[in-house]
Amino acid sequence: MITTTAVVTSTKPVKRVKVAETACAPIACKDCGIYQLCLTVGGDVDLSLLDSLVKNRRTYKRGELIYRIGEPYRAAFAIRSGAVKTSVLTDDGRVQVTGFHIPGEVLGLNAIINDRYNCEARALETTCVCEVPFDHYEELAHGIPGLQHQMLKIMSQEIVHNQEMMLLLGKKKAEERLATFLVNLSRRLERHGRPALEFKLSMSRSDIGNYLGLAEETVCRVITRFEESSLISTERRLVRLGQMDRLQAMAAGRSSLE
Repeated sequence: MITTTAVVTSTKPVKRVKVAETACAPIACKDCGIYQLCLTVGGDVDLSLLDSLVKNRRTYKRGELIYRIGEPYRAAFAIRSGAVKTSVLTDDGRVQVTGFHIPGEVLGLNAIINDRYNCEARALETTCVCEVPFDHYEELAHGIPGLQHQMLKIMSQEIVHNQEMMLLLGKKKAEERLATFLVNLSRRLERHGRPALEFKLSMSRSDIGNYLGLAEETVCRVITRFEESSLISTERRLVRLGQMDRLQAMAAGRSSLE
């Protein structure tokens, strides 16, 4: 997001200068996916240990890779602001989008088993993350009761997310898939303390279609039909959910546009 400020000199006309706002406008720590890890570390021990758990905070520009497929595993990443797309390559060389990740969610945990990242993570907009190196986590886990349990809870959420993805692709109608996508995103935003009925879609219509197993043209057509039925309204990338109950019913297969 860009703002403009006026700079005035005594002899020259006013000059407009573009000034970028702070790149990282993070969510509150309590709404982050690794909050319970940080809380466990900081609860009854020296708070300086948090510097070992969260090693770095880094900002990525739109389109920049956070990690590549096959890279040695170095850390998990908690998203503080922005959005991230994960994808894999199919056997025939096509890109398959596997997820869109929002502030408060954690990336990279599924790389622990093979010590390598099994997907690509790319920033969809300016994105700030906290890095949690696994070797530092293992060191801390030996001396801090409860840390491993909290990590298991976070990994359990990852499993639930994958199950939701499988259920999503099992839906037959395009409108059911898109309704499920919007409802799921709304719930996740609410879980992490974000507005749930009005939000920005950082991903392209093409990426949404890839994720949902739909053609880009189908995604655009269904969005238009949703707007015509007052289910949603859009303004560029901003989406407002106007009839959440009906969207939920549609996602569950209990309602349709017809």
